[in-house]
Amino acid sequence: MARIGNSELDVFPLALGANVFGWSADEAQSFAVLDAFAAGGGDFVDSADLYGKGGGSETIIGKWLDSRGRRDDIVVATKVGGHTDFKGLKPETIKKGAEASLRRLGAEHIDLYYTHFDDPEVPVEEIITALDDLVKEGKVRTIGASNISPERLAASLDFSEREGLARYEIIQPHYNLVERDKYEGPLADLAAARGLSAAPYFGLALGFLTGKYRPGGPAVDSVRSERAAVYLTQERGPKVLAALDEVAAAHGVEVASVALAWLAAQPTVLAPIASARTVEQVPALLAAAELELTAEEIASLTEASA
Repeated sequence: MARIGNSELDVFPLALGANVFGWSADEAQSFAVLDAFAAGGGDFVDSADLYGKGGGSETIIGKWLDSRGRRDDIVVATKVGGHTDFKGLKPETIKKGAEASLRRLGAEHIDLYYTHFDDPEVPVEEIITALDDLVKEGKVRTIGASNISPERLAASLDFSEREGLARYEIIQPHYNLVERDKYEGPLADLAAARGLSAAPYFGLALGFLTGKYRPGGPAVDSVRSERAAVYLTQERGPKVLAALDEVAAAHGVEVASVALAWLAAQPTVLAPIASARTVEQVPALLAAAELELTAEEIASLTEASA
């Protein structure tokens, strides 16, 4: 188990992305994936108010939690700011968005509540104060930020600490073996310096890092295939796949497990996020949480992705 920042939340070192629930995975498929993830020890699920056509993901998770009696031992993360009815981060929007998420989840509190997209038009003081109100009311346990600049993150942390309010304990950046520039550098340095955890999204680069996209290979039946296949046209894409193949063969695991294990081994990374549309995709995610790469293997993957 791993602790989120300086919070009281301990989680499985891999988060199940629920962005596919209510979208490319219907309720029955989503239940089956959640069952398999929980059976393997997973207890960290990442959703958002816009996932699954405007909240369908949260609704599915809420139904599953009730039907399986898992309310108290599954950590649910969700986000505000992207739903059609709750765009942006004005204080009233944050509070109304939280109430709507709580209704869909059928929950009394949200374990981890992220701002999904920063809203530069709203002062960080107003955003943090609204989030702190939710924490004080017992509706949110811990807060985090996704898609935020180092400057706005630092200003938010400074305000929280100066005023003694709830502070961001975790960030959710876009980060994986073929997308490193979006996180490495000022944002990662700030997270390390201020004791924040990171839960990177697109941990498998839209499925590219599962190894199912290959030069000259067959077409992949996925709603993300067009975007994922772009990595094949970049120099680092095939190089990363070759390095992943070598390490995966050495450990007798799937390529996806190695890609996520590399991510988990990076400074500040607490739990990579990866989604599964089918039960068959779950074991590779769970295996990543137990896979320990050697320093040499991590170095070879890092070099291939440079």
